[in-house]
Amino acid sequence: MTRVLSPVAGRAVGLAGVPDQVFAQAMVGPGTAVDPERGPGYAIAPVTGKIVKLHPHAYVVVDSENHGVLVHLGIDTVQLKGAGFELLTTQGEAVTAGQPLVRWDPAVIEAGGRSPICAVVALDAGDGALTDVVESGEVTKGAELFTWS
Repeated sequence: MTRVLSPVAGRAVGLAGVPDQVFAQAMVGPGTAVDPERGPGYAIAPVTGKIVKLHPHAYVVVDSENHGVLVHLGIDTVQLKGAGFELLTTQGEAVTAGQPLVRWDPAVIEAGGRSPICAVVALDAGDGALTDVVESGEVTKGAELFTWS
C-alpha cells in the first residue's frame, strides 16, 4: 500500500476541478488535484522512490511497489519552457517522500494566464485501486492525498 502525499499546500479540488479535460476525465489516471497557495515555494516528492521523469513543470516518482505518481505543476505550464521553475534534483535520483523537488511560484503562473492547479495522478492504476481520496478542503504540504493498494 502506498500513501501518496500532497506536493503542495492549498485547497483540494479533485481531478474534476482541473481546467484540462485530459486530467478532469482521469484519462491519465485516477487521483486528485490541489489549488496551491500563492507565492514562492517548492513542490515535494509525493512518495519515496526514484524520479523516472523530470521536467520543470512535471515529474514522476516510482516507489518500491512500482507505483508511478505524476505531479503536474499547473496547466499548460509546459508552454513556459521551464521559466518560473527551478529543478532541485535530477532524473534518476532516489528521493524521499517530502523531499523538495521543484521550486516555483504559483502566483507567477497565474499572472501569466495559466492555472496553477496541481494534478496528482496514479499512473496505470486500475479502477478501485485508490482509497481515501481527498477531493475538497484545505491540505498541507505532505498531507496524505490518497492511498494506493
